[in-house]
Amino acid sequence: MTSETTNTPSPDQIRRAPKVLLHDHLDGGLRPGTIIDLARASGYDGLPETEPDKLGVWFREAADSGSLERYLETFAHTCAVMQTREALVRVAAECAEDLAADGVVYAEVRYAPEQHLDGGLTLEEVVEAVNEGFREGERRAREDGNRIRVGALLTAMRHAARALEIAELANNYRDLGVVGFDIAGAEAGFPPTRHLDAFEYLKRENNHFTIHAGEAFGLPSIWQALQWCGADRLGHGVRIIDDIEVTDDGTVRLGRLASYVRDKRIPLELCPTSNLQTGAAASYAEHPIGLLRRLHFRATVNTDNRLMSGTNMSIEFERLVDTFQYTLDDMQWFTVNAMKSAFIPFDERLAMINDVIKPGYAELKSQWLFRQTAIEPAVTSGSHPERD
Repeated sequence: MTSETTNTPSPDQIRRAPKVLLHDHLDGGLRPGTIIDLARASGYDGLPETEPDKLGVWFREAADSGSLERYLETFAHTCAVMQTREALVRVAAECAEDLAADGVVYAEVRYAPEQHLDGGLTLEEVVEAVNEGFREGERRAREDGNRIRVGALLTAMRHAARALEIAELANNYRDLGVVGFDIAGAEAGFPPTRHLDAFEYLKRENNHFTIHAGEAFGLPSIWQALQWCGADRLGHGVRIIDDIEVTDDGTVRLGRLASYVRDKRIPLELCPTSNLQTGAAASYAEHPIGLLRRLHFRATVNTDNRLMSGTNMSIEFERLVDTFQYTLDDMQWFTVNAMKSAFIPFDERLAMINDVIKPGYAELKSQWLFRQTAIEPAVTSGSHPERD
């Protein structure tokens, strides 16, 4: 008898499979009900809807515009209600809870401390509040029978001038819950090279950073992030497809930048649903993740903004399974890629892979052995099954 590991995973198996998330924005994953509660508590009256279901729909529709700039406008509402310590603790705790309930065992969640100062908090107080919330969320998840570890990525905004200050903040809290640094915001007109001082500082400090690049802007953004700034990972990086040529007969030719990315095993933080919303891909079937997986790039699956995209990791994998007929083996490949690319120490990454991820998938892939099959009692002529 042969294994059934090639079977398509069910939605329940996808949900229970251990997953790793590298690209998720804290201010893009709030519960709609929480936004309404926090708006009421803070006196913020700018929400377009005041019922949770309607507000959730509004965020998804507003984000589903095909424009990165329009997509980013939705964050004005979430950031507006994240200006106090109590609000940040609550949002971070609920983030960890929600991810754990979805089967995520390790997550790196990013946010921009500079966007949470309107209520009088200092940068340090913002970081400490979010860290407190993540620890509380991890604790609640354990009580619910789920396990998750969450690390924070501190983000600087591309259009602002505080990148070095945020990089120093990330370095100061690197052993206290912060695992790395990021820059985000509209790519066009704001190249990563504007923040070279921050990246040079982080490299001198032997610290980790990722850069949003190759989402709305193309190969020059990726090239600068890697060759000028020295990014460890590419936030999105989906436009690397522009340096890959597929001929009519199926032959694939990689340009020099694409070859470099693949050869150096540079992780791509791909976010399929978000990419569709911002116009980086036209459909799931046309999303570059299919080709990048076949070509063995270091591709990972991520959510980006769960509220705006109406998604989570299980939904992302369900859509990829439906589109590309991925199996549990494919899911494990993406998950191991992500864990290999995390910003925690090597021995801890290895333990997560060997002690959590691989056993979790092995259990799911072996379940067919324990399926109960209904057996009809044999009835032959002149005989009857024994009766009590």
